Amino acid sequence: MEACSRPEGPRAYSLSEFSRFVAQAMSREPALMGAWVIGEISDMSVRGGHCYMTLIEKDATGNTVARMRANIWANRYLHIKNKFQYATQRELANGMKVMFYGGANYHPNYGLSLNIGDIEPSFTMGDLERIRREILATLQREGILNLNRSLTFSDPPRKIAIISSAAAAGYGDFMNQLQHNSAGVEFHTMLFPAIMQGERTAQSVISALDLVQQTRSIIDWDCVVIIRGGGATTDMNGFDDLELARRVATFPIPVAVGIGHERDRCVLDEIACIRCKTPTAVATWLSDTAGMAWQRVCDLSSRIASFAAERLKGEFIRLQGIETMVPAMAESRIRNARMKLQSISSLIPAAARDATAKERIKLEGLTTTLRMSARMRIQKEYPALEAIAATVRTAATGLLEKEKSRLDSLERLTEVLSPTSTLKRGYSITRINGKAITDPKTVSPGEIIETQTAEGTLISIASPTLNS
Repeated sequence: MEACSRPEGPRAYSLSEFSRFVAQAMSREPALMGAWVIGEISDMSVRGGHCYMTLIEKDATGNTVARMRANIWANRYLHIKNKFQYATQRELANGMKVMFYGGANYHPNYGLSLNIGDIEPSFTMGDLERIRREILATLQREGILNLNRSLTFSDPPRKIAIISSAAAAGYGDFMNQLQHNSAGVEFHTMLFPAIMQGERTAQSVISALDLVQQTRSIIDWDCVVIIRGGGATTDMNGFDDLELARRVATFPIPVAVGIGHERDRCVLDEIACIRCKTPTAVATWLSDTAGMAWQRVCDLSSRIASFAAERLKGEFIRLQGIETMVPAMAESRIRNARMKLQSISSLIPAAARDATAKERIKLEGLTTTLRMSARMRIQKEYPALEAIAATVRTAATGLLEKEKSRLDSLERLTEVLSPTSTLKRGYSITRINGKAITDPKTVSPGEIIETQTAEGTLISIASPTLNS
């Protein structure tokens, strides 16, 4: 490498020469030509079939201690992407900790980067499992791991708050299964939409849970259902989130989850009151639970009817025996019963009058309370109504002033652009027989021409040379 000469001072190289020196030094280091590298994906994007990202490393406090650009060229990206999805059922995404195989590359214009040629999915799977274990351990230390699982469903749960994406196929399958259940049970449902994949999943589901809890004063929900479908390209990372896990674990209503396919697992599966493998499986569980409750009611009704029939039959036989064996006793009992009935019948009118009087007093008290409550509510809301009226008046006045100003501007613009104003600025209009002329070639020699100016009209005759 040749050095640039300087009159005085140390030896210096051009930047391109120094870059070549760095590249040559790197090429002599075997570890830089191919090695397994662990890092966290950041700023990932796919353009023109190539995948670009930044690999970072963080210390225990979360501070970034290393950073390097990385590339997966198109001829390897599809293979690496499919390999990772097949093994993990997830897509490569920002925030994932991965193990890539690649070599260092130094470009004079773009600097140092890692060219990636392969991936080890088992490392990411192990890291995801580590994250889940850490979240569950945290909930265990906080004493909230089993709170939601200890709740009891109503028998059967029929008022259901659903957290899902409205456009998701899993939500459609869930509703179809629930509405056409074999037991014919009617369920009352309400959808609380949420983002169910990507980086915003956890916060979106937490917001939906907050809204469900706020509506409990209106609807006493029997349970909450969190559902989404699965698939080979599904990003499930959003459900392995500590704050979301805390919210579900401490939620005061039983939570049922059906997230992904049977093979998919996330933290919510370990802390929810009920875990089913798919959204359809959750709907089946609800339908079966309601069907079993209905069957228990039918069985109890049949048993009560049979018991009552047998008891009446036994009493009838017993009474017949008493009547046959002891006529005198039967007559005495009948006579005593008749006297009791006569005594009771004499008391009924007075009791009815007393009960009616008591209820009338209660109704009068309620009527007075209702009047006072209505008057107080009207007085309380009156200032708000006056404030609204004042706001409407102010807004209307402002709108009228704005429209008046706009009309004045249009009027001034119309005056400026009018033919009269144009003539006053020195322009003129030439006509033949009242029709304006825009092309001299349409005028024949000898025709009478009228030229209108701001102060009057000139009459002239077209010259024979006009069309030349």
